[in-house]
Amino acid sequence: MKSNTKSSITLPPAEVLLVNGLMRRLGARSKVEVVRRGLNLLKETTDRAALRNAYAQAARAVRKSTVSEIAELDALAAEGLDDERQGDR
Repeated sequence: MKSNTKSSITLPPAEVLLVNGLMRRLGARSKVEVVRRGLNLLKETTDRAALRNAYAQAARAVRKSTVSEIAELDALAAEGLDDERQGDR
């Protein structure tokens, strides 16, 4: 697509009112700026959702091994502490 390509979108009256209202609230200079901001926000939201899903899937994939590793290390966490306390007395 060329830069500065012109396009036109016809909106129903209710959506035109919405765009005009957002234009005033956002201090946007044009209706196009409102649409661009909306598109960028939608892209950021979907990118975050995809990232959140990827992290959740990765966490599910390693959960079983993580739980067993923590259980194994938990027993070692207090190892030798009783010996040090008796030396302090």
